[in-house]
Amino acid sequence: MFDSFRSRMAAVHKSEDLYFASLLSAQTITQVFGEARPILDSARIYTTAVTVWTFLSQTLSLDHGCVQAVAKLIAFRLARGQRPCSAQTGAYCIARDKLDEAAMHRLVTHTAQQAEDAAPDSWLWLGHRVITGDGCTITMADTAENQAAYPQQKTQKPGCGFPIMRCVVLFGLATGVVLEAALGKYQGKLTAEVSLFRQIDDIIGAGDVFLGDRVYSGWFDIARLMARDAQAVVRKHQARRTDFRRGTRHGKDDHQVEWAKPARPSWMSETEYKSYPNSLTLREVRIRVHTPGFRTREVIAVTTLLDPQEYSKEDIGALYRRRWQAELNLRSLKSVMQMDHLRCKEPHRVRNEMRAHLVAYNLIRQVMCEAAVHGQVSPWQISFKGTLTTVVELLPVLGSIQNPQEFSNVLLSCCLIHVVGNRPGRYEPRVVKRRPKPYKLMNKPRHAYKYGEAQ
Repeated sequence: MFDSFRSRMAAVHKSEDLYFASLLSAQTITQVFGEARPILDSARIYTTAVTVWTFLSQTLSLDHGCVQAVAKLIAFRLARGQRPCSAQTGAYCIARDKLDEAAMHRLVTHTAQQAEDAAPDSWLWLGHRVITGDGCTITMADTAENQAAYPQQKTQKPGCGFPIMRCVVLFGLATGVVLEAALGKYQGKLTAEVSLFRQIDDIIGAGDVFLGDRVYSGWFDIARLMARDAQAVVRKHQARRTDFRRGTRHGKDDHQVEWAKPARPSWMSETEYKSYPNSLTLREVRIRVHTPGFRTREVIAVTTLLDPQEYSKEDIGALYRRRWQAELNLRSLKSVMQMDHLRCKEPHRVRNEMRAHLVAYNLIRQVMCEAAVHGQVSPWQISFKGTLTTVVELLPVLGSIQNPQEFSNVLLSCCLIHVVGNRPGRYEPRVVKRRPKPYKLMNKPRHAYKYGEAQ
């Protein structure tokens, strides 16, 4: 199934392509960028493919700096017997600035679809592809351009905060790849998490199951999915009451009910409102989470999967507990790959920097999927951070080996060593042990401080 990594690795070993081409081939970049490619392909060094590879290498590094990215390119050229390029980062930054935003976004979805298409059927949930999602916020460099596009929070004084972006990311539950992402301001009209979700929910097609928390349990959001013959398993919103004595009973804590159509919201047109049915037939299931040493928690899930024989209450409960995987995937992006704070100083560069992180994340997930097939395990049992470290350290030596097939086997075997602990129902509060530095918080612009005043 996942044999493209080995074939690309063998091709890179014979060609003059940068080592990163073993994860993302030059042919794929050419195909995805299309008409946007000639903008850079006339360059002597920083062609479209080289710029994308260097950009991805930068997002996977610990330093995240342009100097380190260019230094890696110089080291590769020297190892191949080529003349080194300039160590100045200006040419690289100019080339990165010219990367087309739409093409970079297509690169995200293309790398995700490659992994989804190659995934074996055994990774599906009862024959369905499951898509899960969640929202987060990301800060960026404090410049006038970024502040104009993504203003900081209103409670912060000017010059004391960072521009902030809200984003919603949809993941494939089986492979963990980013299928789609929507970006927007943190505050303002149509910038809420569910509003961004509606911009990209059309990726959830017929037969797919969307797995989400209570933010996505609105009547119209479920109706939009059902209109495309897609299914949903979401947590019931706390404002909606549930009485298991009513409706069509399927068993203990499992019944089928009718949700009447609510009044038309202000953001929806009259035509769209009339296109929805007068009610939705849904199923509500109470899930009990038993954790030794803690009080039993109860979660009520709402689903469009009405057949209790084909989709048992236990199946629904087990699936909903995997919704936490979206949180872990976001943690891999924001904490492990350091996407929580982006460094570019202009909005379009910031958006491309985020997309570069998503593409690099998908490429690491592809390696995890191939390693999972190689070791006959599930991809979510393999550590993302362990795979990331292995790939970053081993790929640069690709050009100095004799047998790329053996190198591929070693890399995949190393990835399989780092497994994720099986700790269902664990309770780990977000606390830190290391004390923070005793610095005062900034409450006015930095240039307003005098020497010694902030000590």
